Amino acid sequence: MKSILIREIDQDTLNALKRLAKFHNRSLQGELHAIIDRAVKMSPSSLPERNLELVTVKTKTASSWRREEIYDSEGR
Repeated sequence: MKSILIREIDQDTLNALKRLAKFHNRSLQGELHAIIDRAVKMSPSSLPERNLELVTVKTKTASSWRREEIYDSEGR
């Protein structure tokens, strides 16, 4: 089985997770498994297709669509 490592958990968050685990009579790992299982059940079975909608606007100037025109001299 695969493992997940989560770094830099806020201490208050960790304490709250431990309280939840104790409340549900689970280990911390068991509580995290339950939380992840609940989240997975709520996720959609597939993602809807997203169609790209392209809108064109007529302007008075022409463009060559060169990179410099689009991104200025910085090239970003």
